[in-house]
Parts: sequence; C-alpha cells; structure tokens
Amino acid sequence: MRLKDKVALVTGAANGMGAATARLFAREGAKGVVVADVLDAPGKEVVAAIEKAGGHAIFVHLDVTNEAAWQAAIDKTLATYGRLDILVNNAGISGSAAEDLFATDLWNKLMTINATGVFLGTKYAVPAMKKTGGGSIINLSSVSGIVGQPGIHVGYNASKGAVRALTKSIAVQHGRDRIRVNSVHPGLMPPMITSGRTADPANRAKTLKGVALGRAGEVDEVAYAILFLASDEASYVTGAELVVDGGWTAM
Repeated sequence: MRLKDKVALVTGAANGMGAATARLFAREGAKGVVVADVLDAPGKEVVAAIEKAGGHAIFVHLDVTNEAAWQAAIDKTLATYGRLDILVNNAGISGSAAEDLFATDLWNKLMTINATGVFLGTKYAVPAMKKTGGGSIINLSSVSGIVGQPGIHVGYNASKGAVRALTKSIAVQHGRDRIRVNSVHPGLMPPMITSGRTADPANRAKTLKGVALGRAGEVDEVAYAILFLASDEASYVTGAELVVDGGWTAM
C-alpha cells in the first residue's frame, strides 16, 4: 500500500492515463481519489469501478482552464477527505489534428488547457498541501516538451515545454514547504481522444522505428511512473523529469 492514508486529485481522469492513474492510486491504498474531468459520465464510471474494487473516490466536474472551478475542486476535496497530498495535472489535448500548424486559435487553446491548467492547479493545491506539511505534484508533460516534431501544432510542443519549466520553478520555490514537484514525459502511447495524425497507423509505424523497445507504451506504464513520484519512495526527488518513452528520446 504505497499511498496509504493519502488523498489524491487527478485531472483528465475520465479515460486514458488519468483513469489508469486514479485506479492505481486506489489499489495502492489511497484514502481518497478525486476523479476530475469535464467528461461527467465516463468520470463517474471510473469512480464506480474504484468503489466496486473496494476503494474510495469521488467525481468532480473540472474545467482546468477555469480558476473558480479549481478552487471549488480543492474545496470539495478538503471537505470530503480533510487534506490533499497528491495532485496529478494530467488533463491536456493533442495538437496533431490541426491542418494549420500555426493556427492562432489552437495555439491559445493548447496553451490554456495544457499549460495554464497546470499553473492553476498548482496555484490552488500548494496552499492546501502547506497546511498539512507537504505533498507531491506530478505534471504530465511529454517527449514533445523536450524535442520538436513535424506534423504537430507548434503550440503542443510549446505548451508541454512550459509544463516542463513550470515544474522546475515550483519545485524550487516550494521545496522548503516539503512539496515535491516533478514532470512525467510519455512517448508513443495509445491515441488520445483529441489525437489526429498521431493516431494514424501508418504514422505510428514510422514513429515506432525510432523507439528502442520497438513498441508503443501502455497507460498503466505511465501510471506506475506517476505512482513512484507520488509515493514516499520518491521523497528526495523534486524538479526531475521522468521520461517514459521506450527509449525514443535516446535514439
């Protein structure tokens, strides 16, 4: 039970890596898991699955770009469980469905959801964590936050790069508050709901040629990386980047 008595809030937890992380946290003994998403029905299904397996979870409707919604989500967490120990800023959208890779409206949307959403979550989580002696924040960036790629809107790389730098900034500012902040950088994973070209089998086959392990990753493999950073096993890890890409950035 690596998260015994801990309370976690996971954004974008209705499906994919977020749902896998929420379920794993519950299996690892979390006192409570707050499943946060704009997708109500699938989010509530994740909660139901956790409770059926004997865990404890609640669903919170959360638009990560809405500051008032963030405050309400944190307030609900504290009212239900009395504390917040872990925040996983997972919610995000892909930039691979755009035809115009310099479309200004998509730039704004990518930056707002992928980067500002992380900023707002951190802004409201930090005070709650300070009250109970610290915590762990895990921000989902991407290999796209480390290197550039063709065929993806430039805002996706920029937003994930912003998450990478923001993570280090918050880690430095709040280390003395016993708040650890780290980023996770997945590589080729199952397509997101918002994926475009990156979901095309031909494009995925080309990408696989550059993956040292020769296969795409699974959402549970990312969830276990997040679990490590959330747990006390990572008590001396902050401001770090954990790359989960099968060796793609090493090629």
